[in-house]
Amino acid sequence: MSKKAVILVSGGLDSTTVTAMAMKQGYDCYTLSFDYGQRHRSELEAAQRVSELMTVHQHKVVKLDLGSIGGSALTDSAIAVPEEETAGIPVTYVPARNTVFLSIALGWAEVLGADDIFIGVNAVDFSGYPDCRPEYIEAFERMANLATRAGVEGNRLTIHAPLIAMTKAEIIHTGLALGVDYSATVSCYQADTSGAACGKCESCRLRRQGFNQAGVKDPTRYQNNA
Repeated sequence: MSKKAVILVSGGLDSTTVTAMAMKQGYDCYTLSFDYGQRHRSELEAAQRVSELMTVHQHKVVKLDLGSIGGSALTDSAIAVPEEETAGIPVTYVPARNTVFLSIALGWAEVLGADDIFIGVNAVDFSGYPDCRPEYIEAFERMANLATRAGVEGNRLTIHAPLIAMTKAEIIHTGLALGVDYSATVSCYQADTSGAACGKCESCRLRRQGFNQAGVKDPTRYQNNA
């Protein structure tokens, strides 16, 4: 009997690598994205594109409106996306985003009869987001097994964060070894309608640095050769 996994995907480098890793482990992958009021739709288009390229079992998009509460440069157009390094937790942090996303992934996993959820959070080359830390993932997994019928009935749910201790260069090498086409992914916080990256935001800087450190040609399409 095949094993099922729900994979949170954004269309970016990390979540695409995680999908490839789950597939390599033999899971039937069900990818889940969110139309949550983010600045651009190119990441949703990338998530759909990557899911099709990787022939996952099913791709689902859930519509939310985190923009209605604001508080982040990714959901509020009145807050500029910073193009320089900032101290502390940056304004690109979306309040409670991973908690909301993982909760919905948890519900879908129960419906599917899946015991495994994968998420591409990273605690090495990351922006200081509190919901990307190992202790957060561990705490959510404990909650998941307390709060669900599956957990209470003995079908233990596991939250997998295989990238959490990896550098961006290590993630890229891992994905390339699994055949990931990174040119199909979009990581930029303010990509244009075609998916071309700004080359200036923190996500772009981390991605570009990762390819440089990996010694691999960067396949990212940048705006105006940024």
